[in-house]
Amino acid sequence: MVQAIGVTQPGGPDALHALDVAAEPLGPQQVRIRVSSATVNPTDAMIRSRPQQGDADTVRVPGMEVAGVVTELGSEVDRPISAGDPVMAVVVPSGAHGGYRADLVVPARSVTRIPPGLSEVEAATVPMNGLTAQLALDTLALPAGATVAVTGAAGTVGGYFIQLAKLAGLVVIADAAASDEQFVRGRGADEVVPRGHDFASALRELHPDGVDGLLDAAALDAAALPAVRDDGAAVTVRGYQGDGSERVRVAPIFVRDYVGAAERLDRLAELAGAGRLTIRVAEVLPAAAAAEAHRLLEQRGRRGRYVLHFD
Repeated sequence: MVQAIGVTQPGGPDALHALDVAAEPLGPQQVRIRVSSATVNPTDAMIRSRPQQGDADTVRVPGMEVAGVVTELGSEVDRPISAGDPVMAVVVPSGAHGGYRADLVVPARSVTRIPPGLSEVEAATVPMNGLTAQLALDTLALPAGATVAVTGAAGTVGGYFIQLAKLAGLVVIADAAASDEQFVRGRGADEVVPRGHDFASALRELHPDGVDGLLDAAALDAAALPAVRDDGAAVTVRGYQGDGSERVRVAPIFVRDYVGAAERLDRLAELAGAGRLTIRVAEVLPAAAAAEAHRLLEQRGRRGRYVLHFD
């Protein structure tokens, strides 16, 4: 049996508890990882609290990104990965399959080696959050020199997005509270406007015609769309489809569409190792303290990701 943290009944943070789950079989194109670090993300709280969807959903293990060491490879793995390598991986949770477990099997194309100079704790915060930011950028498909706005810019996805957008040659307008403005500018934002539901009007004061594209990482939804010019594009991260389809192309994105984007994951690892992506770890907690990590996650104003450590 394998140590895991999950829920058998949906609920608040205290619904999380230690579980013994069966080891997962290894397929020919898969990798087995001894997990040391699992990042706590907002999606994990949604998995923890959503109603059960039948008997197959009785045991639910959250977690969408991990780091650890490869212990076994399938017979058809063609990635540059070997047993004993430190790696990071993106995970699509389903039932007992999730990042909060000490032994995890994932597709080889969801895994990349951790570059020198990056700890497993730091690396665990890159795969899902970084791929989400990259998917947003790819979906917008803006040419160099275009203007792009981002809400939730001081968050993990927002911060990665700013840095990836600058590498793509875009002009970035970010939102931020006064306490976060220095951080956001330090990531490369060209202009900063106050965060909140007045974001769009504040942005229009700087860019009267609106920006070419938008990542709405703060889930402002309809309130963010006026920031975008006519025929521009907005990317949303929680399934919001918007009411601006006649004026603005609204494109919901889901990171599961990029779990096999190995080349994108490799590049994110390279950028993180070179210091081109700024990693912020709020705190490392033992896996047994997952409930406390979820309580901390739900407190506003905290920056960086909480990471669970498995012995």
